[in-house]
Amino acid sequence: MALTLPAVTRAAVYHGPGDIRIERLPVPAPGPGEVLAKIRACGLCSSETMSWYMQRKAPVPLGHEPVGEIVTAGDGVSRRPGECVFIHHHAPCHACRACRRGDYVHCQTWRRTRLMPGGLAEYAVIPAQVVSSDLLTLPPDVDDETAVFVEPLACALKALRRARLRPDDRVAVIGLGVIGLLQVLLLRARGVERVIGVEPLPERRAAGEKAGAQVVGGAEVDVPSRVREHTDGGADLVIVTPPSLEALRVGFDCVAPGGRLVVFTSLPPEESWPLPVHDLFFREVTVIPSYSAGPDDTREALAQLVAGLSVRTLITHRLGLDDAAEGYRLVAAGQALKVVVRP
Repeated sequence: MALTLPAVTRAAVYHGPGDIRIERLPVPAPGPGEVLAKIRACGLCSSETMSWYMQRKAPVPLGHEPVGEIVTAGDGVSRRPGECVFIHHHAPCHACRACRRGDYVHCQTWRRTRLMPGGLAEYAVIPAQVVSSDLLTLPPDVDDETAVFVEPLACALKALRRARLRPDDRVAVIGLGVIGLLQVLLLRARGVERVIGVEPLPERRAAGEKAGAQVVGGAEVDVPSRVREHTDGGADLVIVTPPSLEALRVGFDCVAPGGRLVVFTSLPPEESWPLPVHDLFFREVTVIPSYSAGPDDTREALAQLVAGLSVRTLITHRLGLDDAAEGYRLVAAGQALKVVVRP
């Protein structure tokens, strides 16, 4: 019996701030090297709530943390129907100068590749470059809700790699949203004993303590002084996760002489950080941006999940596709950690 492929899919599409619509979009048959997948679950990322970042792409289908099940494949693909997979939304060419250096996110192919329509849909076509490079088979003991963490965990791992984490580092994590909490879990799993979490929201401070951090924060707290107190003079590594100028300023003031500051999330293009070069120079602080993740990072992330990294405790909401807009509202308002949508 011939397989009947879907001609359309329902998908969440961003049109503007507060304007997310569920639309019916065409689903092309997979071409050579491509795969058609049924999306089983997709995590919501806080980056998709940053209006300055999303508005320049609008209208744009949403979702880049999907887990799927293969329906069928185009010519030249040996994947079997029913196989459960992690689907990256980007993949590099592995041949250009950026790829040869391991700088996959600067590969022009990586920037062009995307799912059709996106990960927050009932079905998606996976481009050939992703199929050959970063479509990972999920082991039977990694369920859908665990697997949606592969992409954000990969981003967290890349940040630690770029920061050249050392076993004796004293680390401060600014912001205990999903990424900050993933950093705490990874740091504790790697044996880092002194991990300080900085967070203004009480419920997130509680989550940070549960993840293994010593947490400071609140309106009346002098955060840099408290961090210096808990780290004997400053943190060797500070990871700033919120897209906030104030968070960068606080993070910089927390860094120990000779330490490193990781900038995990960008500011809007019109906003500048007046970098204190005098202090930067004499304290020899290294500033390290870390953007997205490549195929080496996703494989390491999946290995961490297989090894039992406890990420499902970060899920606060489980929604259907029709409620995706509400999920993004909760994330933007700081009223949710990880939201998982099942189309």
